[in-house]
Amino acid sequence: MPYPERRPRRLRTTETMRRMVRETQLTPSDLVLPLFAMPGKDQRNEVGSMPGVFQLSVDQIVRDAREAHDAGVPAVILFGLPEHKDGEGSSGWDPEGPVARSVAALKDAMPELVVITDVCMCEYTDHGHCGKLVRTRSGRVEVDNDATLELLCKEALCHARAGADIVAPSDMMDGRIGAIRDALDGDGFSEVAILSYAAKYASAFYGPFRDAADSAPKEGDRRGYQMDPANAREALAEVELDLDEGADMVMVKPALSYLDIITKVRELSDVPVAAYNVSGEYSMVKAAAAAGCIDGTRVMLEILTSIKRAGADLILSYHATEAARALGG
Repeated sequence: MPYPERRPRRLRTTETMRRMVRETQLTPSDLVLPLFAMPGKDQRNEVGSMPGVFQLSVDQIVRDAREAHDAGVPAVILFGLPEHKDGEGSSGWDPEGPVARSVAALKDAMPELVVITDVCMCEYTDHGHCGKLVRTRSGRVEVDNDATLELLCKEALCHARAGADIVAPSDMMDGRIGAIRDALDGDGFSEVAILSYAAKYASAFYGPFRDAADSAPKEGDRRGYQMDPANAREALAEVELDLDEGADMVMVKPALSYLDIITKVRELSDVPVAAYNVSGEYSMVKAAAAAGCIDGTRVMLEILTSIKRAGADLILSYHATEAARALGG
């Protein structure tokens, strides 16, 4: 007697049934909310290309972080908008700068909140590149890798002294993870973790972020130090180098067009893997939803679920608070 026909549809008949057999569970604890810290008080400047995202003074940073935390989001990552910019980005290690002040205020208000800080020079340099610029013998202007390492260490130490739990170097300089690890350990911050932007691509999806952080390069682009979008094996090599230097976690950025990279990194590494659901990905969803083309909430959750399904343990997303609420956090 033949066996009865097996029908996968039987396990899809009701929402309760679908929830019972769901392979990937997206939860608020998977999410990290990016926030943009600026000087002043009572400042909430909406970013035109990112509806619902604001440049925030320290008091407003605490307000938005508390809303996210109350919704179940366990962590935030901070980016800075300084009052002063110069050639080497010295505001990046100002203990009275908006990021350092925001870290201290957040840890005072919510000690249990995990505070991550972006470590890069692009937000603080007057030229908009991720490090100190030099002119080569051929006359080409490029970022001086080794000189930039010293600046990144200063910035990471500033954030650690303010109380950051995790520093996240996003500059893509060679050797920066080892240099920052040595600097943190040497200054008594061995407990501060490093989340490396290990596979950060030179992506066209970053446009709205550069509006938010006022960090677009004044000339040229970042393809000399960020990764070529066509490369996958190179991403794995970058991840292995950063792990060898002491990275506690690694990140793939962007997320949506690089789900295959997230999966490859997850298979390679036994440390937590983060993925950045970047500004362009966010803005496309918001624009399509505003135009009535899509159900914004469903698309948002589908995208975030796909990122987790690909292998991400943590997802940095401007949707974080909204998604957490939709998930019932």
